[in-house]
Formats: sequence, structure tokens, C-alpha cells
Amino acid sequence: MSDIHCTRTSQGLLQPIFATAAERADVIVICGDLTDYGLPDEAKVLVKELSGVRTQVVAVLGNHDYESGKAPELHDILNDAGIHLLDGEAIEIMGVGFAGTKGFAGGFGSATLGAWGENEVKSFVNEAVHESLKLETALARLRTEPRVAVLHYSPIRATVVGESPEIFPFLGCSRLEEPMSRYPVAAVLHGHAHNGTPEGATTAGAPVYNVAMPLLLKLNPDAPPVRFIEIVAHAADTASQGYIGPERRAVGSAQHAVGSA
Repeated sequence: MSDIHCTRTSQGLLQPIFATAAERADVIVICGDLTDYGLPDEAKVLVKELSGVRTQVVAVLGNHDYESGKAPELHDILNDAGIHLLDGEAIEIMGVGFAGTKGFAGGFGSATLGAWGENEVKSFVNEAVHESLKLETALARLRTEPRVAVLHYSPIRATVVGESPEIFPFLGCSRLEEPMSRYPVAAVLHGHAHNGTPEGATTAGAPVYNVAMPLLLKLNPDAPPVRFIEIVAHAADTASQGYIGPERRAVGSAQHAVGSA
């Protein structure tokens, strides 16, 4: 799931969704916009909503989580609560590797913005390049397959179709797809495009799922806004779990290898 936009008044609203997901999933993945304005108080409400969930939770931040300039505080609150918040890092859970970062905008294909002209444009493009390198670093650290890429912004154009074409460049960037050509993934999960398309594929054929909560609610208003997918781990890898990244430590015990977004 993605784009849950937890606010100070969300107490009791998200817990039933998480509980429903936990009944079927061994891993819950939240692809950014965990909070509405990026406030620590909103993150604390989210932690309370997740407090009864025993399922592993993997997440990345989204653009809303940066709005108030308190992303480091959100990072600490969520990590301290046992949420595996990834920012250029990776984690292995029961033989499935998750590599995550927020991602950034910039456009797709031949319309991808290039680093040319004003310094402001170059800075914008450099941020997309930086996020792409963070994803590549995270994927490279994983010693297990299959790998799952977790993003907020989309790496492909197909899953933002449905939004106004004028805002496509602000919903993702093809640069985010490049690392997956060197480190193949079993699936890509993202959000951000509230009115996009639920499924697409990378150039290499990996499935890409847009799991933005508003989109899932629009497609099926009578069902919980959660997309379930199954990732089958290699038998030899199902005993490993731990952060793979700078200054990270091994965590927890392993669970059954079925992934959910």
C-alpha cells in the first residue's frame, strides 16, 4: 500500500486496514507518503495504528513526508517502532530482498529531463540521479534473490497513465529503472500517482505495481485498499533476515516468505 497520508486525526482509521493486510501477508510494504505533512505527531499516530500488527513492515518515505523538513525525526520514530524504513538500504526477510528509496521526478523515456542549462535544472536532475544511485547501491548489497524494489515515485510511464499528462514528469523518472537492468528484480512497488494505472512492467519485463491507496479505493471501493502479491523465495535463502546497509544491524526472526504490498 502507499499514500496513506496519516494525520493527527487518523487514530483508529488505519488500524483495521493494517489488520486485514496482516491476516494474509507476512510483509507489509508502505511505499511513501506515510504522513500528510511530514510531522512527527503524524508519525506517532501511524506507529500507534501499527502497534498491534506483528507482521514485518517495510517502508520508504514520500514527498509529503519531507514537507515540514522533519524527515530525520520521522525516520527515527518509525525505525524505533520496528518499521524497516529504507533510504538507499536493503533488508532480507525470509529469502526475499527489499531495496528501497524515495525516488524522484524527472520524466520518462525520451522526455526525461537532462542536466543542461540553468543550475536549478541541473540540481533537479542531479537529485533524480542521486536517488537512482541509492537504489542501485541497495540492490547491489542484497545477496539473495528474488529482489523487490520499493519506491514512492514511479520508474516507468505506464503506471502513471490516467493522471494529467502535464504532470507525468513530476510522478517519476526513467532513471529509477536503470539500476534494475543491472540487478534484476522480481517486482517493483510504488505509489504517488493517485489516479494512475495499477500495473505495468519494466523494459526487462518485471511487474510494476502502483499501490497508491486512492487508486486502490477508486478501483475497488468495497475492498481494503491493499494490493496483495506473492513473492516466492528460493529455498536456500529462507533463513536470512537483516538490514544490508551502512551502520545497520541484524534484526528479528524470520517469517514465511510471502510478500504483500
